[in-house]
Amino acid sequence: MAELGTEILVAGGGVGGVAAALAAASAGHRVVLTEETDWLGGQFTAQAVPPDENPWIEQFGGTATYRQFREGVRDYYRRHYPLRAEAAALANLNPGAGRVSKLCHEPRVALAVLEAMLAPHRSSGRLTVLLRHRPVAADVTGDRVEAVTFEGPDGGRTTVRAEYTLDATENGDLLPLTGTEFAVGAEAQSEYGEPHAPEQANPANLQGITYCFALSHHAGEDHTIDRPELYGVWREYQPEFWPGPLLGFLAPDPRSLEPVPRTFDPNPDADPLAVSADQSADAGDKELWGFRRILARKLHQPGAFDSDITLVNWPLNDYWLRPALEIDGVTTAEDVARAHYEAKQLSLSVLYWLQTEAPRLDGGTGFPGLKLRPDVVGTDDGLAKSAYVREARRIQAVTTIIEQDVSLDILGPTGRKRREDSVGIGSYRIDLHPSTAGDSYIDVPSVPFELPLGALLPRRMRNLLPAGKNIGTTHITNGCHRLHPVEWNVGEVAGHLAGFALREGLQPHQIREDRFDDFARVLDRAGVERRWPEVRGY
Repeated sequence: MAELGTEILVAGGGVGGVAAALAAASAGHRVVLTEETDWLGGQFTAQAVPPDENPWIEQFGGTATYRQFREGVRDYYRRHYPLRAEAAALANLNPGAGRVSKLCHEPRVALAVLEAMLAPHRSSGRLTVLLRHRPVAADVTGDRVEAVTFEGPDGGRTTVRAEYTLDATENGDLLPLTGTEFAVGAEAQSEYGEPHAPEQANPANLQGITYCFALSHHAGEDHTIDRPELYGVWREYQPEFWPGPLLGFLAPDPRSLEPVPRTFDPNPDADPLAVSADQSADAGDKELWGFRRILARKLHQPGAFDSDITLVNWPLNDYWLRPALEIDGVTTAEDVARAHYEAKQLSLSVLYWLQTEAPRLDGGTGFPGLKLRPDVVGTDDGLAKSAYVREARRIQAVTTIIEQDVSLDILGPTGRKRREDSVGIGSYRIDLHPSTAGDSYIDVPSVPFELPLGALLPRRMRNLLPAGKNIGTTHITNGCHRLHPVEWNVGEVAGHLAGFALREGLQPHQIREDRFDDFARVLDRAGVERRWPEVRGY
């Protein structure tokens, strides 16, 4: 068995993991970063999810390095793509002209930008990256993690010993491996008094996962896939809280739960420069082709592309029949494997339905010209390398963020929960997708919030830190803390915190109690915003 020694181990190379490694390595620390897939970037890349962001992200509401990443994406398109002059000149270029985000873009572009940001640290030897490595065991003494063992692509194992271990895995996988106390699923309303919490606790109540995929459309061609094995099952499936079959264009509006028809019109003629992406004004999800479009052909020189590319992450392919997570006494590894298989079959069934049965605006049915784009997501089957995971295990934290801390209905549109130990900011609606307990959407307004350092501190463990969606939220507040800029902020702070602890010879809990002002200055110098200006919730 191979063994590595380092100062900081970051397990999980998603959005938070990359931000954590970047922060720690930039401060001069030795870092090992691991990732289960062969792409760093998580939601941006392996999960193929264009960034969900707050409406003010172009001015504020993200860290300096997050903005550096965003501008890197735009610069990549300006340097390498045949953009129209008007598009290339836009300071706030939206490469895909999608409506979900002001920065819809292709996964490979995000990967290239993230790799470039990490490149000098890899060349210096400060950063070691282990791709296709998943954690399988941990060595723990009392309240300290001594080492974590990873299984590599050839079945071999590598043990990494580190002073600090950061869990940036998509599911919070290090928490059970290390014996760190954690929460999973939904808390009972009686635990924190959250208005939208269920009456009974349910650890198996998790938001659904989604296997995203990319499509282009080529009129007059036939790219119909083979009929998926479970197509008949999914074709007939109608959830109790759905107005019709799941494979259909009629679906609940997440905010009102009223049935609302979606439209689907590949490669519209409208100028993509006219598209506005602002989820505080319009969720943008009613016109499916443009919702998560990641390449807009009309932003480029005529003839450069014969089709847009759109990313399918829609109500139709959210999967919630069973948890895709091992939960003691509830689910097994076999159950999790079944969940992922069924989720992939759902996404492929959505594609097959679109190609063969979906109603067209001209009165016909089916879009055989829809072409699955495995080249865009870097896989053989055309589905994203990994599922889009909305909800993970969460540490039992010094500070638990609850609904009353962020709810607009409780605090008012200009209300704010001030955190004396704020280490960042975020904003998004409390957005929960249908869950494995049969719950429909919960999508309610929230206010811009501050991230408390206490939410990054496990109650007992001293050298393990969360660096992603596994901070001290609840099932409810995870809904507004799970998005790209917040996950980046969490990871970046975790990387800075581990580095500061090493340099000062202190534990993170001591830093919060005795040296927070000094640590806050580190964050301020790094460009981590910790307070909001006067803005209204939505």
